[in-house]
Amino acid sequence: MEKKDDFGFGTQIRKSPYFDATVRWGAKEFSVYNHMYIPRDFGNPEENFWNLVNDAILCDVSVERQVEISGPDAAKFVQILTPRDLSKLAIGQCKYIIITNDEGGILNDPVLLRLEENRFWISLADSDILLWAQGLAVNSGLNIKIHEPDVSPLQLQGPKSGEIMKKLFGNSIIDLRYYWLLNLKLDGIQLIVSRTGWSSELGYEIYLQDESRGDELWEKIMIAGQEYNLKAGHTSSIRRIEGGMLSYHADMDINTNPFEVGMGRFVDLNMDIEFIGKAALQKIYASGIKRKQVGLVIDGPPLTGPNTTFWKISKNGKAIGKVTSAIYSPRLKKNIALAMVTIDNSENDTELMIQINTNFVKATVVDKPFYDPKKKIVAN
Repeated sequence: MEKKDDFGFGTQIRKSPYFDATVRWGAKEFSVYNHMYIPRDFGNPEENFWNLVNDAILCDVSVERQVEISGPDAAKFVQILTPRDLSKLAIGQCKYIIITNDEGGILNDPVLLRLEENRFWISLADSDILLWAQGLAVNSGLNIKIHEPDVSPLQLQGPKSGEIMKKLFGNSIIDLRYYWLLNLKLDGIQLIVSRTGWSSELGYEIYLQDESRGDELWEKIMIAGQEYNLKAGHTSSIRRIEGGMLSYHADMDINTNPFEVGMGRFVDLNMDIEFIGKAALQKIYASGIKRKQVGLVIDGPPLTGPNTTFWKISKNGKAIGKVTSAIYSPRLKKNIALAMVTIDNSENDTELMIQINTNFVKATVVDKPFYDPKKKIVAN
């Protein structure tokens, strides 16, 4: 493992405002996401998982870049971007959305925040939606402005995150509802705070709007969380797979449509709005999908880490799909995975074979999410 002095960082990939703080607090390895460095390793991934589900972790997720859309026609343009009906989206509310291309392929699955009547943020997964949106806007005839603002989110996640937030912002923060936001200040630092996060646990996202104060903000939160056993951490692959949360470029991509990954509830084909991909999605819906994302339990000893390639799946010697995300869950004491398989092999209890390197192991199709399927933890 590299020492921090040996990190080979260049200028073409951006550092977050919390970069130095994460290194001080134990970040050992980084990956690249949205053209930025993101800390991926603070030590043992299982320890990070237990820190998350038992106490709380603070994660640098500045890589969730924001696309700001503002102007008199902002709401109309945002609706063109997504098949989810936004007609009832209130000021101060957030929604999970999907962004599709003209063939119905998924380009991104961000969280949309409505900050004002005519001002929105799209909090991105890993793809260049800023360029997509600006390109669509050129000949749209709509009065809008699209840019990337100076915004850098943190995620404070875990069952004790609410207590830490109360210490930072006062008791009223506990009234913030799931998928809503507030404008707040912390010792003069201007923030947007939302009850969202990529963890399947109770959590908050804290959007800094002045990158010069990143180090200061990180330390304030870590100090406030000391008595609650807050740890610096990273988004947990174990917990997000347990929760059936999808990772863009892994579990879905531009060649995946929403119906294949169980996102049909975010597609309103009856809207009058001609959103991008509507005709293609109507056709896909009418003809039916040929493959489907499923949950798997994989036999054998505990996996030593997440898959770094797509594992081939076969049935009776015939290739029928691929494992997209796999991990060992120490809580469930099972190897669990998300996979894309042909529709005729997607029923629960179907037995399949997975090729892991040169080994073949048995797997069984099961329901997902694997833990807390009704999302009671995160929504309450």
